[in-house]
Amino acid sequence: MPSLDQFAAEKLADLERASLRRALVPTRRSDGIWAERNGRRLLSFSCNDYLGLTQNPALKAAAIAAIERYGVGAGASRLVTGNHPLYAELEARLAAFKGSEAVCVFGSGYLANSGVAQALLGGEDLILIDELAHSSLWTGARLSRAEVQPFRHNDVAHAAELLAQNRSAHRHTLIVTESVFSMDGDRAPLPELAALARKTDAWLMADDAHDLEYGPRPDVPLRIGTLSKALGSYGGYLAASQPVIELMRNRARTLIYSTGLPPGAVAAAIAALDLIEREPELATRPLAKARAFTRLTNLPEAQSAIVPVVMGEASAALEASRLLEDEGFLVVAIRPPTVPAGTARLRLAFSAAHPDTEIERLATVVREKILKH
Repeated sequence: MPSLDQFAAEKLADLERASLRRALVPTRRSDGIWAERNGRRLLSFSCNDYLGLTQNPALKAAAIAAIERYGVGAGASRLVTGNHPLYAELEARLAAFKGSEAVCVFGSGYLANSGVAQALLGGEDLILIDELAHSSLWTGARLSRAEVQPFRHNDVAHAAELLAQNRSAHRHTLIVTESVFSMDGDRAPLPELAALARKTDAWLMADDAHDLEYGPRPDVPLRIGTLSKALGSYGGYLAASQPVIELMRNRARTLIYSTGLPPGAVAAAIAALDLIEREPELATRPLAKARAFTRLTNLPEAQSAIVPVVMGEASAALEASRLLEDEGFLVVAIRPPTVPAGTARLRLAFSAAHPDTEIERLATVVREKILKH
């Protein structure tokens, strides 16, 4: 066996022994909450389609119309020929939606998270990042060439301690967190972090990808968002001041050197904003349903649409996932390195479209067959 193949095979065997090997499973989503997998129809609690918009007829119609008019792909980077007319409308609408001066749309949330810090910081600078921040935020921090120091999860005092020790030795400092943490579902202490940033002349950046609370947040000057979760489409964006957005268009490598989004994705995101603006109560339902589940299972009250059920070892999380699949639910096991070792879990994501009766049934199964063990 060639050495490269041998290396790969050995690494895969190690992952298999640790119950950490992953596989792509063909999954057909027939609507926002139902999935067909392994020949079975399952009610999914693993999808980030929080508002059930990925299959919405208005979004589909908008995407189809855009394809008919503009074609399938953008053809080039936005700075070359890929900045089709729909972008201006989407960015203006997103800026109003987030209460910011301006917005820059990227090809994905990962590209936004990995590109913003690189455009702002360099070797003379410092990044403080929550230890549980998303992998893409860590990627961006490392690409920036700044000194990177993690602070304990949601621990403002620890962040302040690190700043007291290190701020004076660096030109600029960026504090990085998530508004809602994607694996734990808890919220960052943004007001306290913002106060710390103001006190120390640091900049605060928050990833809002899993946050369904929209509107202005002036104490957070850098807000990352996504088009691929609640908005049901695809892409990412930064909401910030006009000068910062202009700098992104000139310095963010993940924007400059990436092909623009397909026109259909941009049009679908605009249609999603139309729908949310007409029906603002839609964004409140996922949290209400998550809290109904935590009440029924005696788990800590949900802070967002995400509820973790921590199992510990990867094998235990896989076993719990299989048990739920037998009951007709799709709840994928989340294992290291996505979460820290010893914290493998079920991650339940609640959608506005989940029937209350099915949430009650899921809660009963989790309470009686998983939590009791």
